[in-house]
Amino acid sequence: MNSGPLRVLEIYGDPADFGRVHGSECRLMIRDYLDDRLGLSGDATWAGRPAQVDTVLSLAEATLPYHLDYSTELYEEMAAMAEAAGISLAEAVVVGGFTDLVDVVRAHAGWAPIEDDCTAVLDPINGVLAQTWDMHASAGDYVVMLKLDPISGPDAVVQTTAGCLGQIGMNEAGIGVGINNLTSVGKPGVTWPFVVRKVLQQTDLDSAIEAVTSADLAGGHNYLVMGPDGSGANIEAMPGTIEVTPVTASPFVHTNHCLDDGTRLEEGERTPEHVTGSATRLERGSELAQDLDAFFAEPSIARRASSPEEVATCGAVVIRPREKRLESVWGIPGESPWESFQL
Repeated sequence: MNSGPLRVLEIYGDPADFGRVHGSECRLMIRDYLDDRLGLSGDATWAGRPAQVDTVLSLAEATLPYHLDYSTELYEEMAAMAEAAGISLAEAVVVGGFTDLVDVVRAHAGWAPIEDDCTAVLDPINGVLAQTWDMHASAGDYVVMLKLDPISGPDAVVQTTAGCLGQIGMNEAGIGVGINNLTSVGKPGVTWPFVVRKVLQQTDLDSAIEAVTSADLAGGHNYLVMGPDGSGANIEAMPGTIEVTPVTASPFVHTNHCLDDGTRLEEGERTPEHVTGSATRLERGSELAQDLDAFFAEPSIARRASSPEEVATCGAVVIRPREKRLESVWGIPGESPWESFQL
């Protein structure tokens, strides 16, 4: 996995400009990342049992009307990105919304064991949203930072990967958003990068929460949203159930299992190893929530992999909405430098 100084792409314009520049500047990375993720989407390790590429792309194609209904602007951006990179719209869904698409493939092909990614803390006391971004280690080769200056709406800085519209970020209104993956049986719907970017188009916390709760989702994800005053919400969002927990006092930590009784009913089967891993990270993260140096130094939270297919920490982010500042690292914190972005 590559790491080091972040690759930053600054873009001004409308949605088509965002997509065109992203797709053209990252064209080779996007195409390589697509090949990687198409292979994993149909691999029995990730998707339950082997699925042919045309099956994966057909399932991705079925999600497109939901993306269009959810946001015509983001759909236009994705379409321009795909055209500039020389890939199809269905392939763009694979590149960007991989973990939600795995949930959709699971519904078609069966149980998938590997769903154990990211540890996050929402700390209203200190006005901080922080998390690791954990994924198959090969995904770490494609980390980029987007600095987005739209003609209309708030500027934003977004940590993401080539071909993905957005993963974690903050806008100039002081709205921050992070994510944890959850295991669900998916359906055609909206994938999580669209939700992240729509949150970052909002200028107040209530609207940011609504951007999540109004989505007809393809798969399970947990969204952590923070407003400019440090208060926030944790949102466990499954294809059929969404539960919002206000976070206004004590730090709140989330890993990769549902904490709410309602969303837990939709949770897909997970291995004992991953059940234990998520619970351990939740416990250690809660103990270290107000000491970010210790949080990111904890071996169960900042994770290393021995092969490209294993889960590893590919990056981390600290969002400080009160200060309009985002700090990001490519790779494992402590092994690569933190970089600061001011809005």
